[in-house]
Amino acid sequence: MGRGRPGAPRAAAVQGTGGSSAVSKCSAAARGYIQDRFLRLLVGRRRRRAPLIHRGYYIRARAVDHCVQDFLLKTQSHPRTQILSLGAGFDSLYFRLKDMGLLHHTMVYEVDFPNVAHQKAALIKRMEELSSLVGSSEGEGLGVITFSGKDYKLLGVDLSELSQLERVLEEAGLNTEITTLFIAEVVLTYMENSRSDALIQWAAEHFSRACFLLYEQMHPEDPFGHVMQQHFNQLNSTLHSVAQYPDCEAQQKRFLAKGWTECSVMDMNEFFTCCTPEDEQQRVQTLEPFDEYEEWHLKCSHYFVLAASKGMEPSWTPLLPSMRVPHGAVGMAGSVPAVRAMHSDTSGLRRYGHRSVLLKRDVILTTGGFGEEDGQHCRMRNFHVLIKHAGCWKAGCVKKENTDKSWDERLYHTVSRVSNSLALVVGGRTSPSSAGLGMLWLKFHETCNALDTGDITVKLVSLQPAAEPAALRWRHSTTEVMFKGKKYLFVYGGRSALEPVLGDWYFLHAQELSCTGIPVEGPIPESRHSHTACSWKGGVVIAGGLGAAEQPLGSVFFLRELEHGFQWLTVETHPPLIPRYSHTAHVHDGKLLLVGGVWFHTSSVPGITVIDLMSGLCLDYMINVEHLEWPLMLHNHSSVFLPNEEELLIIGGGGNCFSFGTHLNPEPVSLSLSNILTTTDWDETGLNHAAALW
Repeated sequence: MGRGRPGAPRAAAVQGTGGSSAVSKCSAAARGYIQDRFLRLLVGRRRRRAPLIHRGYYIRARAVDHCVQDFLLKTQSHPRTQILSLGAGFDSLYFRLKDMGLLHHTMVYEVDFPNVAHQKAALIKRMEELSSLVGSSEGEGLGVITFSGKDYKLLGVDLSELSQLERVLEEAGLNTEITTLFIAEVVLTYMENSRSDALIQWAAEHFSRACFLLYEQMHPEDPFGHVMQQHFNQLNSTLHSVAQYPDCEAQQKRFLAKGWTECSVMDMNEFFTCCTPEDEQQRVQTLEPFDEYEEWHLKCSHYFVLAASKGMEPSWTPLLPSMRVPHGAVGMAGSVPAVRAMHSDTSGLRRYGHRSVLLKRDVILTTGGFGEEDGQHCRMRNFHVLIKHAGCWKAGCVKKENTDKSWDERLYHTVSRVSNSLALVVGGRTSPSSAGLGMLWLKFHETCNALDTGDITVKLVSLQPAAEPAALRWRHSTTEVMFKGKKYLFVYGGRSALEPVLGDWYFLHAQELSCTGIPVEGPIPESRHSHTACSWKGGVVIAGGLGAAEQPLGSVFFLRELEHGFQWLTVETHPPLIPRYSHTAHVHDGKLLLVGGVWFHTSSVPGITVIDLMSGLCLDYMINVEHLEWPLMLHNHSSVFLPNEEELLIIGGGGNCFSFGTHLNPEPVSLSLSNILTTTDWDETGLNHAAALW
């Protein structure tokens, strides 16, 4: 709930962010994410939000409550304590704590703009359920003190005017000698840095025993951060803190420099993983059908919770995790430049959750996903094709000979090329609550002119094979393998409407599409979805994915062909592969190429990772986007590797950036990988880099 510098339009805009947040919290409470029966009384308008928004406001509320209750627990032996909530808006914190019996010796002060404080005071007076908790009011409405009770005072004052704030707090009875918790929940970032810094320093200098709880945004310079900043700029609510204090380390240094003696900070992925009990994680993960993992984890990587203290004995350490999430910069072996792949109209390729496949040389088919079609965001109905002619890519829409309803505008399916004129679609979904979709053939004319995008036609043929259970899934992989000289399609992993993660597999005979029982030995990989699978030496290489606990995986497995079946082998990588999911992958000349994805390392975003499948050597390369005029989001994308040119074509990608809007990569992007794939150079670079790391 933001509070800013005077200026009526900007102040109103910042207050609007607080109102929107309250509505979102109320919606999350209505769906059982947070236990709060008071929000509905304080929020006038109600609106149901999406599951992604519910999760985002759940983790925000969880982090704040975790730290506040830890403060009250650690100070219960103190004769008196104080809580000062800065920019409290229509938050229900006081009423929840009072209702839980946690305020026996604690005075709560809330501060916000005068008009917000007066509105909240009027609501409290009008609502018996609220006013009965506060008790008899004392002199409310007198000046800046809009409401006053025995253990609660509501003050109307602009936070950015520090001298006025100090005077009002003194008038209201705030005691600098009493142990005090300051709460700033998405507040200080809307203030000019000089003013928010001054407030942080004032709190440290004037209070002998104090704690400070801060929840805010960070990482403004990566693709998600760009979209986040643009959203708040459009709302006339600029995020000031993120430029000067862009990450956890910078925020920690900020507080230590302003007089706080101890400070711990973590992003919300780490908080959810390390400070939230497993049973609570599982409860939240099963409240609603959910399939926006990438956006959830990206949102969490762009917000942090900070706990600072001074003069506390024993120390206040609410953010001591039960385990650690790896931090620190990712060592990069080099960079790969990204350039626009084409300059013609590519509006039909602005999508995510789709699939692109090389049908024949210089012909790429893209199907499904969610994106932009006929001026609207929707599940994509049309198929699109990219054709390379005279060194240039051209885009076009594929004509359908029939409108088979079995296509059903699916996302997160797979498309496998069987021949130049035949491709198989397996699985996919419409919504996370619906059953997975089945299989269908895409049949193309052998004689289609590959020089003209307008000549490509497709016939959809639905199937009802005995292998239907293999297809009722999404976020899975379908990969060609060879066994005893015959082609099979290996369907592995994914998820379904009933199972959040699958670890089973099927061998489908490539022509008959019947399930074939082929023995598989060796240690079974952990169940996963949103992984990658690539054909190699007749078998398949599985890399990464999201596991059962919604945690990225860093394992690599090779399903090797044997005389009597297949065998799972673990591929050890050096250094260990950083866990990730929602990436794409290709194998070229014995090297596994991983493209993009989502990981929990907040210092950077995944670029290109190259793994030598024989030696296990693993190198990360940054993607240089200086030649692109828009953020390049490398999740939910497709990529096609052109081996002769050693060129990678990235098509689509992006997603819903929390409440900040939908970002779709506007054009295909080309990466030339020849420099990092040249065997001699790569081996020398790899050995030098590995030596430095080891």
